[in-house]
Amino acid sequence: NNKNKLVVLFCLLGFGLLGSSMMVLADDQTMSSTFLPLLTNHAVLSILLGFSLIVVSFLIYAVIGFRRYKKKIVESEERLRLSLWASGDELWDWNIRDGSLYRTNGAGSYPLPHINPDLFPPNKPHIHPNDVERVAAKLQSHLNGDTVAFECVYRLRTSNETWRWVLDKGKVVSSTQNGQPLRMTGTFKDIQQLKKTENDLEIFAKSIESLSEGVVILDPHFNVIHINPGYTKITGFTREDVLGQVLSFNPISDTIITEIKAEVDRANTWHGDITGQHKDGQMFLAFVTANCIKDENGVISNYVAIVSDTTKRKKAEAKLLKLARTDSLTGLPNRNVFFSKLQRCVEQKSPTAVLVFDIDDFKKINDSLGHQLGDTLLIHIAKRIAPMCDKQNTLYRMGGDEFALVMERTNDIHKITVAAKEMLKQLSTPFNIEQHEFVVAGSIGIVLYPDDGQQPETLLRNADTAMYHAKEDGNRYLFFNEDMNKRAVKRLQVENLIRLGLKEDYFEVYYQPKMNFRTGHLVGMEALVRFITPKKGLISPGTFIPIAEETGQIVEIGDLVLKKACADMKRWIDEDLMTGRVAVNLSARQFNLPDLTKRIDSILKETGLSPANLELEITEGTVMNNPQHAIEVMHQLRDKGIHLALDDFGTGYSSLSYLRKFPLNTLKIDKAFVDDAHSEIGRAMIDTIITIARNLSLATVAEGVETVDQQDVMVSMNCDVLQGYLYSKPLSSKEFAEFAKQQLPVLKKALA
Repeated sequence: NNKNKLVVLFCLLGFGLLGSSMMVLADDQTMSSTFLPLLTNHAVLSILLGFSLIVVSFLIYAVIGFRRYKKKIVESEERLRLSLWASGDELWDWNIRDGSLYRTNGAGSYPLPHINPDLFPPNKPHIHPNDVERVAAKLQSHLNGDTVAFECVYRLRTSNETWRWVLDKGKVVSSTQNGQPLRMTGTFKDIQQLKKTENDLEIFAKSIESLSEGVVILDPHFNVIHINPGYTKITGFTREDVLGQVLSFNPISDTIITEIKAEVDRANTWHGDITGQHKDGQMFLAFVTANCIKDENGVISNYVAIVSDTTKRKKAEAKLLKLARTDSLTGLPNRNVFFSKLQRCVEQKSPTAVLVFDIDDFKKINDSLGHQLGDTLLIHIAKRIAPMCDKQNTLYRMGGDEFALVMERTNDIHKITVAAKEMLKQLSTPFNIEQHEFVVAGSIGIVLYPDDGQQPETLLRNADTAMYHAKEDGNRYLFFNEDMNKRAVKRLQVENLIRLGLKEDYFEVYYQPKMNFRTGHLVGMEALVRFITPKKGLISPGTFIPIAEETGQIVEIGDLVLKKACADMKRWIDEDLMTGRVAVNLSARQFNLPDLTKRIDSILKETGLSPANLELEITEGTVMNNPQHAIEVMHQLRDKGIHLALDDFGTGYSSLSYLRKFPLNTLKIDKAFVDDAHSEIGRAMIDTIITIARNLSLATVAEGVETVDQQDVMVSMNCDVLQGYLYSKPLSSKEFAEFAKQQLPVLKKALA
């Protein structure tokens, strides 16, 4: 640096002056005689020696500083070389005046050979011929001062005579006073791999744009950020229509979008058929495959969906499927569809009735009037029976003159026989075809799944057997076996009796008392329905209740029992005979009624009974069919102040986790456990049930207590309430009022 240069110069000057002075003194005699004494003076010599040492020190310091400076330059050059080597970049330095061009890379700095100063650009021989014009234009534009810097991507010849893409950047760093550029420096970088990747991406992008399938790219929130023309062709929506919007195929119902996103988030992929709405309002069918793209941290950064228009294919498939599944003559589902439907019913273990029928003496019609007229008659028969069909009842043509009606989700004899009678009625009504009047008769064979067979083939065979037996008398229906027929007749009689009983008020409510074991006083009663007919007398609940459940008549019976029980309870409370609650059983059909709470509200309002004086008993099986629904309904009832009891506890399959969630007041111990109270296992079971109830803060009621021993067991285990023949059989309304009067002294004593 400048400081070191001054030090060196100063030292040289000092030595020069000292030497010249000494020589002059030595040559001049006069001066010698004058100064010689001074030279021999020790003080003077010391001064001269000290000055010399100072000069020498400055010289040494200057040399050391120079070496350090040189070392820093070397280190700086090494860092530059390593940086260039690591980055793969190269520096270039172009002396515009003499045309020389230097390159610097990891190997060092060297002039570019074979440079012709008259060529422009200076490295023109090394530039791909197709790129020269573009490079020259951009370079000249910068030299003219039109651009701040020079930047260009082009192909450059390598030492092995191959072409590689480079990114060349530079800038004029020195100019004359009038602005003429003198020197320009810059860098260029090998971007061959980047260019290849860019080319691959361009090919990929063009491929996406040319796909007939729709491609949608979405952000993490399922907002559209790109679509291809294929998507516009399928949906009608342009990029401007959907950009930034949440993906939607059908604005009427967008639940499918939520399902797709949730499944992709869970499993990384989703595929399936969707129904979409075109921009013009038309509906289209498509198969969609959706996937996600994750970043290096495993977080979803984008979603990609491919939409394939399947409208034409689906329509063609549907047409072919219809041909394969439809009887060409009548348009009804054919034999293959019949077996498929029946197989599904068997797999789902769904109660099903199959009614197979054909036309009696149909062969005579074909033989006498011709097959064409016979076919026309079959078409008219199909049209006449078809109105009996709905979502659960389907008519099939099995072949020839044989048809089958499949009634799903029922073994209800009443419904089945009504359908059979209606078919026979329709068949016996005259057909007018081409000036001919036909009065035909049919024979129907009926089978029930699962009673009459476990496989579709077996069921059809048995139905055919029953049908051919029915042909012996003609124009009738017949169940597969005589026992079934007998039962069917009996069930039908009971159904008719129930219908008559509801009309004539043959249903009465009896009450069985509930006793507090601690005080022995009456705390409530259970309402029990009794069906008493004038001719047949008392019909067992085990006979009519299952049939009423199946036919739905149990709902009307249940409303009747609830209304009578509430009215009786209100009267007894007003007469100071009762202070507790009346318990009424809710059937499964009643419990699942959508307007259950409204029905109960209406009855309570009509009778004037407080909800606090009503307890509803629900069986374990009823609530476990749909626990979540049960919880909702039970909360609605509890919110009204109605008490709830779980009946027959321990005989079903209650989950303790659900039992904890049910808003119950009472657990009823089934009679089966009470009957087993004499055994050690039985007592252990009862103790377990009572312990569970205590832990859940529920009261317990033991039903079916018939002996003193059973009572003692229940009392010893602290069961709250006892019910059974030990105290009283079920009593009529009048009898119960007398019983309650007799209990008044005990009640007053308990309350005292």
